[in-house]
Amino acid sequence: MDRKMYINGMASIAAQTEEDLFAGDLKSFQQNIFPATAVNYKEYIKPMMLRRMSKAIKMGLVAAKQALNEAGVEVPDSIIVGTGEGCKQDTEKFLENILDENESFLTPTAFIQSTHNTVGGQIALNLKCTGYNMTYTQNSVSFESALIDAKLQFAEDPDTRCVLVGGVDELAKTSTPFYNLDGQLKAGEINTTQILQSESGGTITSEGAAFFLLSEIRTQDSFAEISDCMIYREISEEKLEEEISWFLKKNDLKPEDLDAVILGNNGDIRFDHYYHQLQDTIFKNTLQLGYKNWVGDYNTVTAYSCWLGAEILKRNEIPQQLKLNNLEVKQPKSILIYNQYLGKNHSLTLLRSL
Repeated sequence: MDRKMYINGMASIAAQTEEDLFAGDLKSFQQNIFPATAVNYKEYIKPMMLRRMSKAIKMGLVAAKQALNEAGVEVPDSIIVGTGEGCKQDTEKFLENILDENESFLTPTAFIQSTHNTVGGQIALNLKCTGYNMTYTQNSVSFESALIDAKLQFAEDPDTRCVLVGGVDELAKTSTPFYNLDGQLKAGEINTTQILQSESGGTITSEGAAFFLLSEIRTQDSFAEISDCMIYREISEEKLEEEISWFLKKNDLKPEDLDAVILGNNGDIRFDHYYHQLQDTIFKNTLQLGYKNWVGDYNTVTAYSCWLGAEILKRNEIPQQLKLNNLEVKQPKSILIYNQYLGKNHSLTLLRSL
């Protein structure tokens, strides 16, 4: 991914609002599962349509429209969405309907809206976008897969001017608590403000959506660039620093050139050592930021971290509550995002200011 992509518009929906994030007024949670902040969806979606939409569709459609509005674009050339688990709420409705009706007289609506590409399809229908439309469901690298595909669209189709890229995942009443069964979530009393200092397995989870209007041509509306993105299915702890150094070198950077690094620490003692190692070595003298203790961990939470990094570059401001060390940066120009989940699906995304 050697060619740059410029961000002309973006929006996010998460457990914390943008205003609270930069005002230093973030709220804590006492549960290991908590929802995204409520949004006035009626401003963007007709009430009749709204009643039939799951949370993922609503969040995705509104975030997509907000990103397009900021960029001043009505219809993108392509729509690419990453989602780890798709529309789980509609999936649950359909499965419950199967049981309730004894596999007879089933309405197809819930099934149609339960597929993973429903969010991308609903955005396209609403915008009347007939261009390339793709959904990636690559677990915790679903959003990164969408980013890489966007770069391929620019490289392979000279008529592609702008691509709408996003990540979205939702909570569901029955299936989300399944994460408790295999230890993916914290047990016992929870205080999300202290989650990164915990010495137990598991983490906390939530939901959210973040969308970006990307262009390969810099315009007067561009405010940040996505310089590169890479995915690694597995990296040994011994090779991690080497791979990150190579990734940065490929982009004409050294670790000491970075102004900040956004890390995916989530309080799971079984796997946070990947981050701790970097914090004590290669990024020892770099500003370190953490965010999952405030917005939870979910498959496409890296879309939120990408929005966060771009918003920091746009505002030239660091949210103090996210800092993992005491270093100061006055004018951030380059930010690296590193994430992994359960020791797999490592990803690196490099953002730069313009």
